[in-house]
Order: sequence, then C-alpha cells, then structure tokens
Amino acid sequence: MSVPVPVLIWSPFPDADSAKAVSRALVEAGLAACANILPAMESVYAWQGAVHEGAEVGVLFKTNADLRESCIERLRGLHPYEEPAILGWECPLSLPATMAWLGALKG
Repeated sequence: MSVPVPVLIWSPFPDADSAKAVSRALVEAGLAACANILPAMESVYAWQGAVHEGAEVGVLFKTNADLRESCIERLRGLHPYEEPAILGWECPLSLPATMAWLGALKG
C-alpha cells in the first residue's frame, strides 16, 4: 500500500488570531496534520491595480496529496481575505516517518 505524497500549503493571513483559528479548524478536521504559524512579516504586493504594503502572518500547512484539494477548499472558505493567496506543492523527498505521519491523515 503506497502512502500519499506529502503536500505543503502556504497562505498569508491578516493577523495571528485569524491564522490560529483557521489552522486549528484544519487540524481538528483532519485536513492538515500541522500548521506552522510564522511571526509577523511585511508584504509588498500588487492588488487591484495598485502596489500595497502591510503586515501579515504566514502559515505553512502540512497535509498529503489525497487531501490537498479538500484542504485548500476548506482553507479558502475559512480565510478572512476575499481572495486569499493559497499555494500548494508536493514534497516527494520526505523522510519516511514524515510521509507516514502525513499519509495517516484521513480528513
């Protein structure tokens, strides 16, 4: 039986409280095994024809390829931004224990 490939999903949030609330919801739902909430960062971004700057909090979610789409859809639905930036990528070069941990998620 093969284990699904680990997946990382990145998304910035407007503040630590919303980042933590969404992170907890995804972990409690079994869609992510872990969410690493990074401290405040400064973002410079183009949005709706203008360049903006602001403080954000980044979150790196750990899940697997079988749950990627469900995790992203739930993240999008819970995210406080109208159009959140959500990026995901597979991590086939992972330690066996990490692959087993993330592969055990059932959503």
